[in-house]
Amino acid sequence: MGQHDLRTPTVPEDQRRFVRALLDDLVALERMLDGDLLESGTPRLGAEQELFLVGKNYEPIAAALATLETADEPRLTTELGAFNLEANLTPLELHGDCLSRVHSELDELLSRVRSAAKPHDARVALCGILPTLRHEHFELDYMIPAERYSQLNSRMVEARGRRFQTFIKGLDELQVTSGSVMLEACNTSFQVHLQVDPGDFVRSYNIAQVASAPVLAAAANSPVMLGRRLWHETRVALLQQSLDTRNEVDTLRDSRRRVTFGSGWAKDSVLELLRDDVARFRALVSIEPGPKATELLAAGEIPRLRSLCLHNGTVYRWNRPCYGVFEGRPHLRIENRMLPAGPTPADQIANAAFFVGLVHGLAREVEDVASAMPFDHAKANFISAARYGLQARFRWLGEPARGADHLILTRLIPCARRGLDRLDVDAADAEHYLGIIEDRVASGRTGAQWLLDSMEALEPSRRVEERARITTRRMIENQEEGLPVHEWKTCDPEDPALHGCTTPTVAEVMSRDLFTVHPEDPLELAAGIMDWKNIRHIPVEGPNGTLEGLLGHRSLLRTLFREQGGRRSISVRDAMQAAPITVPPETPCTDAIRLMREHGVGCLPVVRAGQLVGIVSERDFVRVSSRLLDSWLRET
Repeated sequence: MGQHDLRTPTVPEDQRRFVRALLDDLVALERMLDGDLLESGTPRLGAEQELFLVGKNYEPIAAALATLETADEPRLTTELGAFNLEANLTPLELHGDCLSRVHSELDELLSRVRSAAKPHDARVALCGILPTLRHEHFELDYMIPAERYSQLNSRMVEARGRRFQTFIKGLDELQVTSGSVMLEACNTSFQVHLQVDPGDFVRSYNIAQVASAPVLAAAANSPVMLGRRLWHETRVALLQQSLDTRNEVDTLRDSRRRVTFGSGWAKDSVLELLRDDVARFRALVSIEPGPKATELLAAGEIPRLRSLCLHNGTVYRWNRPCYGVFEGRPHLRIENRMLPAGPTPADQIANAAFFVGLVHGLAREVEDVASAMPFDHAKANFISAARYGLQARFRWLGEPARGADHLILTRLIPCARRGLDRLDVDAADAEHYLGIIEDRVASGRTGAQWLLDSMEALEPSRRVEERARITTRRMIENQEEGLPVHEWKTCDPEDPALHGCTTPTVAEVMSRDLFTVHPEDPLELAAGIMDWKNIRHIPVEGPNGTLEGLLGHRSLLRTLFREQGGRRSISVRDAMQAAPITVPPETPCTDAIRLMREHGVGCLPVVRAGQLVGIVSERDFVRVSSRLLDSWLRET
């Protein structure tokens, strides 16, 4: 959503004025469709590249504004997160060498961003969800300080009326609650815009829905979040939940989410989809209405339909219908929002070629996809692709279920080749980019699978945070070399370049599986836990996970000795240290060790936003030192 002059409707009249402009835009669009005023016969391809900026530790860095200022590039803009940027590529007519030209522009733009980011100690990372994200990156401190984002967040929070809850189950489980929409900033995509003829929009849109599942299965690149192995394309589940503005009453009525694949085939025209979204979703933000679109149209001008485009930008269909004006000509396009960023520009252009070729190839082979396939099959295929990637099974156009990889290799890549040929795309370009898809699927090496394989291959003794950093570093290096992901080697735990590649943080070495006591528990319980579990310190936990104190074995023994023979019941509160020294998870281990030495303590509780999330002790640092010594010995 690129409009900057947004505002929150503060009084009912503001809301009514914006809705009236929205309805007038719909009427104007209907008249343009009836009058054949929208461009036809000129398919175009456009794209938006979202990306992460990471610092020296390969974690997100809030360098977007500084990088943007240094780049001084009008094709670049901000995104929601201060560690994200977006690049908008020039729309090109879909024929000839358009694919390689888009690729060249993308390489040139990324080179500019890398150069602009370097003075700010930042690097570019292309992936759907960055493996090194931490909970603190979901806080409002990491939101771009722009009124449009603040207003959108406020309205979404207000509409929901409660905290956003995310629960995703894959091989591991992830459960996160957030008081803002910042979880949306934790994913990046490569959005493909396909301009289509107005008269053929419904058919093209339905085919795009069908094509999305196999394209997504081959493109998956978001398998890990907060160290948990989830879906191959976790963005699908994350976005559906993190932008879910439904309140409790809405969920009881089974109201639709703002992020959706849809609930049925399109039937009549693009107006059907846009009207449905206006009917279902209240306007979150508004702009000052200008001249009425219908009046501009009557005067012979082409209206921008700003109110309609703004509202449409707050409804997140995975294939979103869009209206736009390019070089003075109004048009319709399908915005494919499901493809993740990365792993490389070559992979992304290959994904775009597969999607575009498949849409145009199926259009020649299937007269009416709505009659050939139940909508629920298309939707189930999409969810299966997001969960399992190339390991998904699809029900395809009335045929029995089959593996995604087999279907893509035997049926869909040839279909996409015919589609690109139909568009007069250069045969060399079509062969090159679809060849990337073919090799990727044949090898089973998507970006998601590479990341999962690499994290598994690293030494079991490494904490998941360290493995995330190592794989992120290697991913960025591979991206800068430019080889498509099917040619990447799995991270080798014996590679000397990977040892000590980052300064470990407390989060990488701390104990998370905690045994805690409460202040009013009997001291004997704490003594028993320390004995049973062979631990020397035990955190004292209050309501909602707050840290109330710390109990060490020495304090426990002193208190028991002092009260020996006494009759009163001794509580944990009597022996605990009420205000222990704490550190946040992102603290470098060297700083934590220094802190422990200065204060003569043997452990540090790890606290985030007042809540206990771990504990780090001398034993943990001994293990780190041992691993670093082993790495040094291997290199010498």
